[in-house]
Amino acid sequence: MNQFPFFPGQGGNQFFPGQMMPPPGQFPGQFPGFPGQPGPSFPPSFPPPGQQNQEGNAPTSPPPSFVPQQQSVSTFAVDPGSIRGCLYRNTFIWLRNGSSFWFFPTFVGRRSVSGFRWTGRMWTFYGTDLNRISSFQCF
Repeated sequence: MNQFPFFPGQGGNQFFPGQMMPPPGQFPGQFPGFPGQPGPSFPPSFPPPGQQNQEGNAPTSPPPSFVPQQQSVSTFAVDPGSIRGCLYRNTFIWLRNGSSFWFFPTFVGRRSVSGFRWTGRMWTFYGTDLNRISSFQCF
């Protein structure tokens, strides 16, 4: 005898008279292939063209075309409170290893910062420890 007689394909029973039960994960509000999980939320949120939002999305335009002069070099780790003022702003970063680049921070933690780094042609997600930053300047 079938243990679950209400599933299609098991004994030929149907979910409702005259209707086949949908495949697993195909009930309203479920994501296909993941039974019991809520579906994705649509539509996704995007900033209007030319505007930057505060949801962690990459900027929609390139950073300034100039490279600023480094003002001062810190011998200590960058304080989270000091770089927090650069959130969602084009920021030029100088690392202790000599690298420098445009950065668009979207998150500042106690010991790290993350956001988007300009590669020269596109923004890519990037994060680093605050103690790796020698100095920064936001615009």
